[in-house]
Amino acid sequence: ARGAEARITTAPGAYVLLLELAQPLWFARPALGGAWLGGWLAYVGSARGGGGLQARIGRHLRPGKAVRWHVDELTNAARGIGGVAIPGGCECALVDALAGSGRFVPAMAGFGSSDCRHCTAHLLKFAE
Repeated sequence: ARGAEARITTAPGAYVLLLELAQPLWFARPALGGAWLGGWLAYVGSARGGGGLQARIGRHLRPGKAVRWHVDELTNAARGIGGVAIPGGCECALVDALAGSGRFVPAMAGFGSSDCRHCTAHLLKFAE
């Protein structure tokens, strides 16, 4: 929930954002192609810089921010955002765990993982 970032640790780590898009959103980038994204999505990210998890998640929760990362376009359009911070966590291990549960699949290949050699995507959707 927005405003909850003050209770999040400043330690580095990984996180999972759960986003609900009120309506389908067309997302396109030259390197990724395009896809309609909608409903509930899970975005897995990392926070290793200054302010750690608190700063990164707080930014994601802030409405109307400038689009710096792909996920900013989704968080700006989200009807609801929630999440889990994992101090010391690894985003690729979280993606593996979510996909390995059988409940999540990549929402768009390359989304949030352009610098990752392990994951197909760091944006997941619920498996149908």
